[in-house]
Amino acid sequence: MLLTVLIVMPLLGALPLFIARDRNAREIKVWAFLASFATFIFSLKLWEDFEATGNTFQFVETHKWIEIAGLNINYNLGIDGVSLMLVLLTTFITPIAILGAWNYIHDRQKEFYIALLLLETAMIGVFAATDLFLFYVFFEASLIPMYLIIGIWGGDEKIYATTKFIIYTAFGSLLMFIAILFVYYKTGATDFSIAGLTEKLSAARITDHGGNIVLTRRAEFWCFWAFALAFAIKVPLFPVHTWLPDAHVQAPTPGSVILASILLKMGGYGFYRIVMPFFPIATDQYSTHWVTAFHWPFTLVVPPVLISLCLIGIIYGSMMAFAQKDIKKLIAYSSVAHMGMCMLGIFSMQKAGIYGGVYQMLNHGVSTGALFLLVGMLYERTHTREIAYFSGISKIVPIYSVFFMIVTLSSIGLPLTNGFVGEFSCLLGAFNSNPWYGFWGATGVVLGAVYMLYMVKRVFFGRVVRESNKHLPDLSGREVAVLMPLIVMIFFMGVQPETFFSRIKPSVDAFVLQTTPPPAPPLQREGSRTALSAIGHGSAFEESGN
Repeated sequence: MLLTVLIVMPLLGALPLFIARDRNAREIKVWAFLASFATFIFSLKLWEDFEATGNTFQFVETHKWIEIAGLNINYNLGIDGVSLMLVLLTTFITPIAILGAWNYIHDRQKEFYIALLLLETAMIGVFAATDLFLFYVFFEASLIPMYLIIGIWGGDEKIYATTKFIIYTAFGSLLMFIAILFVYYKTGATDFSIAGLTEKLSAARITDHGGNIVLTRRAEFWCFWAFALAFAIKVPLFPVHTWLPDAHVQAPTPGSVILASILLKMGGYGFYRIVMPFFPIATDQYSTHWVTAFHWPFTLVVPPVLISLCLIGIIYGSMMAFAQKDIKKLIAYSSVAHMGMCMLGIFSMQKAGIYGGVYQMLNHGVSTGALFLLVGMLYERTHTREIAYFSGISKIVPIYSVFFMIVTLSSIGLPLTNGFVGEFSCLLGAFNSNPWYGFWGATGVVLGAVYMLYMVKRVFFGRVVRESNKHLPDLSGREVAVLMPLIVMIFFMGVQPETFFSRIKPSVDAFVLQTTPPPAPPLQREGSRTALSAIGHGSAFEESGN
C-alpha cells in the first residue's frame, strides 16, 4: 500500500484547500508546502526499503478496477530502480517549487496550489503504474493541472502557449490510445499489464500453427511510431519540440520548474518503459540501422532516425539557446539539447549510454529546475528576463551569483557535479555505438558551455550600467533554503553516482534483455548490406551499414 498512500497524499492535501474561504490567505501556501513536504518524507520510505539487488519491481499492488466490453483494466502499481528515482525526483522537486513560488503567485492562490498538488498525484502515478491503461490515465491527468497553471497564472501570451501545448500533447496521446487498444486486441491480452503485454507482443511475432504471424513487421512499425510520437512530443525531441519554449516562457516559475524537472521525464520514461521493450525490432531498426536517404545523383547515407533526431536536437537546441535574448527562453532551448543527450544515451543501446541517459534525466531535473528558480528570483526583483538589461550584477548580489554559477557549471557538465557523470556516460554509450554519434554529441556539450558561459558573462560581469540594478537585494533566507537542497544534490550526485547506479542496475539489465531484438529471418540482400525498403513491406528504411 506504500505506493497508493504516496499517490493519494498530495490529493488528500489538496482537499482542505477546496473549502478555504480566503483564496489568497497565507495559510494556503503553508498548508500546500507541508502537504508536499510530508509526501517527500514519506517517499523516503521507498528508498529505505528498496532492495537494490532484489526483484526488478517492488512494492507491487494489484487490484481489479474496470471490467467492461472485454477490457480488463487493473489498478497495478510497482516500481523498479528507474521509476523509484523518478518518483523521488517528483516528491523532492514539488515542495521546492512551492517554496520557490512563495512570493510569485498573488492571485487565486488556493486554486494554484490545488492544481500543483493534483499535478503531483498524477506525476507519481505515471511513474508507479504498471498497468498500461492506468499509466495512460495518469499521463493524461497530468495535462489538466499544467494547462491551468500556464493558462491562468502565465504571462501575456499564456493562451497561445497553453493552446499549443494541449494541441501537441493531445494529438500524440490520441495516437497512443489507438495503439494501446490495437496492441491489446491484436495480441489477445487478458489485461493491460505492461509486463504481460511485453510477453504477448514477443509471442505475437512467432508464427502460429497456421503459419501466420499475429503481429507483422508493418503493424509493429506503425504501433512503434504511434507510441513514439506521443513520447517524443513530451521529451521533446526535434522537430516536435516547438511547444516547449513558449510553454516555459509563459509559465509561472513553479510551472517551469515542474515542467522541466518532471513532466519532460515522462517522455523519456515512456520510451524506456513502454516503446522500446514493446517493439524491439522497430527500436533496433530506427536506432542502429543507417538509412540510405536517396541514390541519385549521389548516395546519401544518414544515421538511424532516432539517433539523428537526438543529434539534431542537441545541436539545434544549443544554437537556438545561444541566439536568445531572454534568459528563460535560453534555458528552455537548453532543455531541448539536454533531453536530446538523455535520449541519445538510451538510443545508443549500450549499457553505459542507458545508465547515462537515465541518470542525466535526474540531473536535468535538479540542475534545470534550479536554473528556472534562479531566473524567477531575478524576475521578481526586476520584472524582466532580458539579458541586455543586466550587467555586472555579481558585485551587487554576490550570493545569488555564486548559486547561479554553481548551477551553470553543473549544467555544462563540470567534473564533480552531477552533469559530468550523466553526460560522460551518455557520450561513452554513443561512442561505443558509433564514434560519429559521440563526436556530434560532444559538439553539443561544447556548444552548451559556450551559450551558458556567454550568458553568465553578460549578466554577471562587466560594469553595472543601469542605476536600478545597483540596488538589487541579494537572496533572502527563504531563497537560500529553497536552493540549498538542489546545490547539495548537484555535488552529491556528482561525487557518489554509484548510490543511484546500484539501484537502477537490475532495471537496466532487464531493459537490455527486453530490447534485444529476436533473431530475424535472413533477408534477401543486394550488394553488401541492403534491407527491406519501405514500411509497407515490413521494414522502415533501406539500410546501408553501421
